[in-house]
Amino acid sequence: MTILQWTWILTGLSFAVYIYIAYWARARTTGDFYVAEKSVPPLLNGMATGADWMSAASFISMAGLISFLGRDGSYYLMGWTGGYVLLALLFAPYLRKYGKFTIPQFIGDRYYSNTARLIALLCAIFVSFTYVAGQMRGVGVVFSRFMDVEINTGVIIGMALVFFYATLGGMKGITYTQVAQYVVLITAYLIPAIFISMQFTGNPIPQIGYGSPITAEGAALLNDPGTQGKYLLDVLDGLSKELGFAAYTSGQRPMIDVFFITFSLMIGTAGLPHILIRFFTVPKIRDARSSAGWALIFIALLYTTAPAVAVFARTNFIQTVNNVAYAEAPSWFKNWEKTGLVGWKDKNGDGIMQLRPGKWDDPKSANEVKIDQDIMVLANPEIAKLPNWVVGLIGAGGLAAALSTAAGLLLVISAAVSHDLMKNILKPDMSEKAELWWARAGAGVAVVIAGLFGIYPPGFVAQVVAFAFGLAAASFFPAILMGIFNKKMNKEGAIAGMVVGIVFTAAYIWWFKYGDPASNNAAGWWMGISPEGIGTVGAALNFLTAYVVSKFTKAPPADIQDLVGSLRYPGKEVSAASSH
Repeated sequence: MTILQWTWILTGLSFAVYIYIAYWARARTTGDFYVAEKSVPPLLNGMATGADWMSAASFISMAGLISFLGRDGSYYLMGWTGGYVLLALLFAPYLRKYGKFTIPQFIGDRYYSNTARLIALLCAIFVSFTYVAGQMRGVGVVFSRFMDVEINTGVIIGMALVFFYATLGGMKGITYTQVAQYVVLITAYLIPAIFISMQFTGNPIPQIGYGSPITAEGAALLNDPGTQGKYLLDVLDGLSKELGFAAYTSGQRPMIDVFFITFSLMIGTAGLPHILIRFFTVPKIRDARSSAGWALIFIALLYTTAPAVAVFARTNFIQTVNNVAYAEAPSWFKNWEKTGLVGWKDKNGDGIMQLRPGKWDDPKSANEVKIDQDIMVLANPEIAKLPNWVVGLIGAGGLAAALSTAAGLLLVISAAVSHDLMKNILKPDMSEKAELWWARAGAGVAVVIAGLFGIYPPGFVAQVVAFAFGLAAASFFPAILMGIFNKKMNKEGAIAGMVVGIVFTAAYIWWFKYGDPASNNAAGWWMGISPEGIGTVGAALNFLTAYVVSKFTKAPPADIQDLVGSLRYPGKEVSAASSH
């Protein structure tokens, strides 16, 4: 069977399972819709968290970014993984102990202020839409290649599917769908990596294989017998330098920027609302800790494999494209060329594809090959000439990753609208049935807006997601951290901190993306800090502003300080916060 046939079969089967689960687990109450009635077992919540966590950016883009950035790309691995550990240790058990539905609800109650709740829900919506833009774009990329449709058509198909199971099932339907999506995505990610690792090095463990010597079969795959017995990373370093690139294992970014991006991704991770609300869905506090541990294991399976996939894809890509006559270009190149995500421009008229540093459409650059980083993982099985069913499987996995995270983000947006805005601020006497209607309507509108972001994305999938992490770092992380560990932090300080943090960070990102994109380089950045890393500065400003303002305003009421104390000590019940 062809790749297209396998993709239709595998994707169709997985979609049928998702739709069945969504119908079986459809929400009947607001408790079902927001937190699955706090009934999800820890193991399943760990799998759902893993799927929610491993978005299109993790599945599709992360290894692609590492393959192009080399050592510098490791900040995505360190930031996202470290951030999850931070979240599991600092936030998960305390937020579960608090036991409400949403992060804006925690912020509003902890800081005894509807103004704080409103700012938090606006931040949640802003961050979630920024993040979901990357997911919907990822859906479009996968559909365009593997289903042979336009990217925008693929985005619309993805919107329709997410609309169905997000509005029907709410958190309950999304959770059990994400369990199935985790199984699909991790299988799709690991099988090609294992096959290619065996091709190159004879070792079936990719995490070890990419640091091993190349076998005779691997040398034949690279069309270079001289590489047999050499370490794969050494071969890739040599290939990179021959073409004018820096060695793959060397870093190019300023160290200060690497630090700020890593830290921004780390604390942004800990502030992402769609991950935080997952810990509201388990029955007990100890289940929150248990599910965080399971999720870390499930996430590590993919994250420790990504560097290997990056090395395999980069090496194969260079060897199969550079100095190859366009008339003899491999079939994967021709297939992806139809999507517009790869291309070739014969600048010197010799009919041969030359891969060099620089942009392919820059007349001053010798580079003739266009390659979108987002395709590297998806194209990797084709480049390695794996069986068609493996290529089809990677398409199903990419869709599972993008759709699972998109659904979680859309739930955050709908809960912010129905529960925090309508129920808690505008119409407190609203019935449960009306609130459920608002939740579904909010999810529906959010799907449409998310689709527009997917059709008109502001950057590569992983870059868009990095901006979302920066915004979360500058807004939620300080407010939640101080809300749990500092009983003296008052509403005035928290509100001022969130506003300063997110406005500063959003303005910085906007300036370099749209205001003056020509200066978006190390020389133009403030102190060498890129837009991807500015969330660290935004978070620092948030902390500083909150501290200063709280020192000059009234301390929190005694019952709020008791609430904070009861959150942090085992065995104590959480005292209900009163309105002020």
